[in-house]
Amino acid sequence: MPLGELLRGVQSRGRAVEWFGRLRVWDTEHNSGVLIYLLLADRRVEIVADRGIHSKVGTAAWEAICGEMQREFARGQFERGVVLGVRAISDLLAARFPPSGKGANELPDKPVVL
Repeated sequence: MPLGELLRGVQSRGRAVEWFGRLRVWDTEHNSGVLIYLLLADRRVEIVADRGIHSKVGTAAWEAICGEMQREFARGQFERGVVLGVRAISDLLAARFPPSGKGANELPDKPVVL
């Protein structure tokens, strides 16, 4: 992230939504893309979910996952926090959008470091 954007007070949620669009996470057949945005310096976690999965899961579930991850980060358990969050989101996706025969993922799972 450019230093100028940090200094202008860009909030983590706004950045997460921006990168959701830039990375085309919304571009899935069932609108089931999910972005986990980590701002490690502030131990902030934002989850941006496309409308297809969000309508089936709801805000409370995403907030609970963010909270669990942030608690782990606050204890210095970054790897554990990420693993717990990814596992929880994977479980939600699998329950509501079971993998089809044409491949489990429409988008890459590789982390993007900004």
